[in-house]
Amino acid sequence: MHVTLVHIRVRPEAVDAFIAATRANHEASLREPGNHRFDVLKSAADPTRYLLYEAYASAEGAAEHKATAHDLAWREAVADMMAEPRRGEPWVGLYPAG
Repeated sequence: MHVTLVHIRVRPEAVDAFIAATRANHEASLREPGNHRFDVLKSAADPTRYLLYEAYASAEGAAEHKATAHDLAWREAVADMMAEPRRGEPWVGLYPAG
């Protein structure tokens, strides 16, 4: 399983708009073929820090996600909301076996 942890820091005044835009991307991503998880996490200590946990059956599925209309729309919608560039960190999922 191909997993990407996306670390995000949002400008404080953009938090509500970021959450709304990210929910739409989350819901559409869950319907993608090969998607196992698309979790959106908010830091308990800092309401401007988020983590996306994206798990796909393959690296190809993850790459296809980045070309979807909903992900491209999300990137455009949240671009000005970022306090710093988001950072994707690749992982290999072992369990559950995907």
